[in-house]
Amino acid sequence: MSKGSIRAEALNVFYGSHQALRDISVDIPTRKITAVIGPSGCGKSTLLKSFNRLIELSDEVRISGKVFFDGENIYDKSVDVYALRKKMGLLAQRPYPLPMSIYDNVAYGVRIHNSIDSNKLGPIVEHYLKVANLWDEVKARLHVSATKLSIGQQQRLCLARGLAIEPEIILCDEPTSALDPFSAERIERKLIELKEKYTIVIVTHNIQQAMKLADYVVFLYNGVVIEADSADEIFKKPRQMLTQAYLKGEFLDEIWVQKEARLGKKIEEGEGI
Repeated sequence: MSKGSIRAEALNVFYGSHQALRDISVDIPTRKITAVIGPSGCGKSTLLKSFNRLIELSDEVRISGKVFFDGENIYDKSVDVYALRKKMGLLAQRPYPLPMSIYDNVAYGVRIHNSIDSNKLGPIVEHYLKVANLWDEVKARLHVSATKLSIGQQQRLCLARGLAIEPEIILCDEPTSALDPFSAERIERKLIELKEKYTIVIVTHNIQQAMKLADYVVFLYNGVVIEADSADEIFKKPRQMLTQAYLKGEFLDEIWVQKEARLGKKIEEGEGI
């Protein structure tokens, strides 16, 4: 199995009595960008947080099924959650720089996860700030508080901080939704570059962004995978009626009500909706 691979099998997630994900089975291709799309509340962020077990931080959450990362079920009791999360960098909807300097933001994770001399941190910080296309903008003020950066710069700093601990996966939860178009474009171009080395999963409401970035697409609706395929297949010739309607910006409720009674059986049998 390729390094950086993720596969969900019959994954179910409940928040109390509400079922957020229903029998999710999907393979995430390695070293490609997978876009998880669908309307608000369909389970996109829940699926993303299931991959690094951050979902367990939510109240009254219950999980069944399996998620395999590099061939190991991450929900086995023997799994070291701390080590798992080190392998999965997270770029959140809004940047959350730590309340410390630009330099220490990048160095923070390196110090925690590795025994390394302080005099060796400088080249590491410089390298990952360069990877995030931020070095030239901050090299003269590395010891200034990270909160002084613009929001676009803060998001690139968070990317550098996440990459510095050398993950295998980059999970992105609406990473450009709080950014201006120029800053968003810089993040998008960087993600395209990074897929040569990392498996990337991005949750997005922006269909244009998904079309620009994605190699593979997972379309969720009401906690169900309606369709998962290459980006070309999803965007040019989607098989499912719900996918076609969503991409056209049409209301899906009526289609869902008509199909819900037989949806589970159809998906299990691999038939069209």
